[in-house]
Amino acid sequence: MNLFSHYLKEEIASGILLVVIVFLRIIIARFIRRYAKHSSIMEHRANLVIKYINILISVILLTGLIVIWGVQKKDILLTLSSITTVVGVAMFAQWSILSNITSGVILFFFFPFRIGDIIIVHDKDFPIKAEIEDIKTFHIYLKNDKGERITYPNNLLLQKGISIIKPDFDDTEFTD
Repeated sequence: MNLFSHYLKEEIASGILLVVIVFLRIIIARFIRRYAKHSSIMEHRANLVIKYINILISVILLTGLIVIWGVQKKDILLTLSSITTVVGVAMFAQWSILSNITSGVILFFFFPFRIGDIIIVHDKDFPIKAEIEDIKTFHIYLKNDKGERITYPNNLLLQKGISIIKPDFDDTEFTD
């Protein structure tokens, strides 16, 4: 009983943090699904974004629990700077993967093209005119007029100029 009362403050703080995190996940998931429905974005793309945000929330939960249970207040800055350093090195080592994931989230919320749209990628060396077949975590699937399937990284979509040509129903060039 003495052990229980000794850690009562940490247990209550952990319980409150868990409840807040659960509600935060529910609210954010509803917001993203509502946004996806309002913007006519496919459900599996919304689920991917929800998954990434849940991973971020889990990292925040883990950090909160570490602070509640083990780190003294005077050492919080040292701990956060150490964690930031490790994460920064990891991101630098894997910048391409992380930039594609980040670009996928940005494409979900802010870019006007959708699956089925025909786009032109204005690349000096390799210009592409193709229909968007699917938008994934790291890349986008395109299908050109020759029937070739092109995998294009999400981060390049943010770096290159893109023209959007809505599919023409009379044009059979891009239909299966």
